[in-house]
Amino acid sequence: MRVAIEELSKVEIITREAKVSELTENASRFGITGMTIYNALGCGVQLGTQEYENEKSDSLRLLSKQVVMVVLPTREVDSFLDFVEKSLYTGHIGDGKIFVTPVTNAIRVRTGEEGMDALKEGTLD
Repeated sequence: MRVAIEELSKVEIITREAKVSELTENASRFGITGMTIYNALGCGVQLGTQEYENEKSDSLRLLSKQVVMVVLPTREVDSFLDFVEKSLYTGHIGDGKIFVTPVTNAIRVRTGEEGMDALKEGTLD
């Protein structure tokens, strides 16, 4: 197994669609040159209950969310998480979840570059 020299981490952020633009607009402050965003349906421990509802249902109600996936150097994760938490926080149910996992390597298929080199801006030739 090929392993990158520099430690990398994957940060997956599940949040409201309205909060994603702030994340994408400020990602470059952390040296992030790429991210993946996709739509998802899900619910947390509240089973999809909205704050303004009086009673909780026993059935799951899936809510529309967006998932933002970013891979960055592990040494930058803490400052990125501080930014993400401040950006997403409203104090209400549904602010989101953040998952951080180790990444053993990243490979740019076109060039064979690995680790951080695979995540940096490449040439177009």
